Amino acid sequence: MYISELGRRANASPKAIRLYESLGLLGQVGRKGSYRIYSEQNVQQVQLIRQVQALGFRLADMGPLLHSGAGAPDWDQLVALLEARRVALRAEVARLQQLDSKLGEACAELRACLAAPVAPTLADCIDRPLDSAPGDKLHTS
Repeated sequence: MYISELGRRANASPKAIRLYESLGLLGQVGRKGSYRIYSEQNVQQVQLIRQVQALGFRLADMGPLLHSGAGAPDWDQLVALLEARRVALRAEVARLQQLDSKLGEACAELRACLAAPVAPTLADCIDRPLDSAPGDKLHTS
């Protein structure tokens, strides 16, 4: 099949397919004169590349994964890479949850300070550390 058919079946642009080929992600692609001739295996390869990209991986990460010695994807290595990405993602989620909590605390402290009976200046509210006692001033540096 030609590149337009591969693109249609794998939902990829010809430009993307040429990039995958230039990076060696499709292995050896046959030619008929100046035309590239693609196989069913190439359809599966492009679909896999697009799925892995959708999971947040870069094309540069995929080369060794997509071609083991047998010409098929290295499924064990792909699973290991996915698991490593999940571990990193969980750590990032935990970091973001901590940040969200601190932002919520800062907002609550600022609201409380600004709602005080004596109208404070913003400077009165931002001079205390976030983890200080409620009567202390919020510190921004």
